[in-house]
Amino acid sequence: MSRHLTSLPASRELTALSADGARIHVEAYGPEDAPAVVLAHGWTCSTAFWAEQIRALAADHRVIAYDQRGHGKSPAAGPGGYSTTALADDLEAVLAATLGPGERAVLAGHSMGGMTIMAAAGRPGFRQHAAAVLLCSTGPSRLTAEATVVPLRPGGLRSRLTKAVLGAKAPLGPVNALSKRILKYATMGPGSAPERVDACARIVHACPRGARYGWSQVLAGLDLGAGLRELRLPVAVLVGTADRLTPPVHSRAMAEALPHCTGLVELAGMGHMTPVEAPEAVTAQIRELTLTYLGVKSEERENEEAEA
Repeated sequence: MSRHLTSLPASRELTALSADGARIHVEAYGPEDAPAVVLAHGWTCSTAFWAEQIRALAADHRVIAYDQRGHGKSPAAGPGGYSTTALADDLEAVLAATLGPGERAVLAGHSMGGMTIMAAAGRPGFRQHAAAVLLCSTGPSRLTAEATVVPLRPGGLRSRLTKAVLGAKAPLGPVNALSKRILKYATMGPGSAPERVDACARIVHACPRGARYGWSQVLAGLDLGAGLRELRLPVAVLVGTADRLTPPVHSRAMAEALPHCTGLVELAGMGHMTPVEAPEAVTAQIRELTLTYLGVKSEERENEEAEA
């Protein structure tokens, strides 16, 4: 069952060449002439993390998903290749490789994918192609200070321990009952179904150790407040109330700071892995953005309107 959750339909694969020569693996689904959605996954994940959104949206959207450098099928970063500049470069390269001149898309970023969008907000390529954004389970700064993975009071000790835990170089080892219990505590809501925990564990454990460590160091010192304020387009924000990695304090602050926030959705009892934990809710947010800003109606919505 968990493998079905992360199985993907047939795709058209291509490579985007980033500014420093890094090769970014890209997958496209759905009709080539359909309105576009671009999906950016988070730290230690891959395109498979978006499997349920891809399956749901590809019927009437062109869905573009890519592996962040060092994740999935994208090669590891070279020297100096771990930075928010690299994240922005890679997203800009994906947009240039997949969208025509002036073609716009709805962008959805989960966790580090949302941070990627913030890092790219001022780029010409981003502004040319982005119609609207979903920031999903993410934050712009103070990640180790606000995370509640370590059950201590807020303060310097908790921040240091959080950085040490998330930045550990040790291999994660095999997926087993203990590793799934740890991952569920750190990243998912207490009511998460076993098959969804297993699906997330298999994705996270597949992330190479070097990429996991390299990006953890970038995230520990993250400061994208300026990029957040550069998002001068419609932005929806979504978070789980039980998110320990990017708690709701981040999403509430982002909703206040964004020039054009279309709404803040807090999913009761959900953790950090919202696209897998609450796939219908995340897909619904993306669909709402495409309907509003790209004029795309789902088949279900068209049928409802026809019956009315």
